[in-house]
Amino acid sequence: MAETYPINIWINEERFNSLQNAGLGKLLKEELAGMKVLIVPCTAEQRDKVLQLFPMAKYDAATTKSIELLPKKVKDQIYDMVVKKKSLDVMDDFIKLVEKG
Repeated sequence: MAETYPINIWINEERFNSLQNAGLGKLLKEELAGMKVLIVPCTAEQRDKVLQLFPMAKYDAATTKSIELLPKKVKDQIYDMVVKKKSLDVMDDFIKLVEKG
């Protein structure tokens, strides 16, 4: 399997309930004292495109190997797409949506 470059979206209680209702609760990972995180995978090509579209974002190659510093609005949009699609496979659709403007 190809290496992935995640976008981590921290999940509060309200979002947790929405994910549970959508049948996606099993996709969450517990981190940091029981806090839950939704890990949305990106390919290397998707990672590079996200970093190009959002210059404030950074790829943390040293520690987490994840895409960091995306604006809350962007992460909210990705989260909404995951819930709507009931899948973590949303990054191609997200990138196309952003490119359309």
